[in-house]
This record gives sequence, structure tokens and C-alpha cells, in this order.
Amino acid sequence: MSSFLARRALTASARPFSTSASRSSFAKMTIIGRLADTPELQATSTGNEILRYAVGTNSGRGEHQKTSWFRVTSFLPQGPQRDFIASLDKGTLVYLEGEASMSQYQDSEGKPKSALNIVQQRFEVLSPKKQSQQE
Repeated sequence: MSSFLARRALTASARPFSTSASRSSFAKMTIIGRLADTPELQATSTGNEILRYAVGTNSGRGEHQKTSWFRVTSFLPQGPQRDFIASLDKGTLVYLEGEASMSQYQDSEGKPKSALNIVQQRFEVLSPKKQSQQE
């Protein structure tokens, strides 16, 4: 390989994949888990309504099982899709994609805490709640 082609190959591999202007960075998450409770509509200071809910995921087995909770906000406009999500029961298995961000706060005892918040971008129901939870 000539030195020109070698330099060309090195330069090409150092370039970003996209030639479009870069946008601010973001974190995207995919979660498969169960609804912690029925989603709730909440009014914002601008008079709009947002849908808030939590999704729980489990890892490990038996005594070593750990549950992680994710707070989700949906900015869907009023309509059938938002109404459908708002009507889902606790325990429904869902697939969720969204933009993730961390927030810091203090709990009621003044201890610093952090939370992972997700803004819903894609949502699908995988199965209704478990039979044992229906009773």
C-alpha cells in the first residue's frame, strides 16, 4: 500500500460516521419490565397533562433477586394512545424506549439521593399482568 493510501485510510477511520452537524448528546434506554402501578395523568404548570408511571425490572434469583425502578414521563397528546396507556393495570409487562437522565434530590430525611428518569419515546404492551397478581 502506498504511503498516500495508508494516510488516507488512517484519516478516513478518524472521521466521525455522520457528516451532519452534531447535536447535543443524550442517553437512550430500552427497558422490559412491569408497571409498578396504574399510570397517572398529572397537570403541568402550563395547563397540559403528562402521563407518569414507574416500571420495575428484576435481576437475580431467590434471595439474591433485586428490583430496579425507573420513573417514566410521557408527553403524549390527549387521544386513544395516551388513554390506553393510562388504563393499564399494575403488573402489566411493557417494552419501553426513552431518553434517560439523572436527577439529584434529598429524601424526607435530608439524605442525598439520585434517580434515573426516562422520557418515553416508544411503548408496547408485551402481556397483561400476571394471573397471581389479579387475585
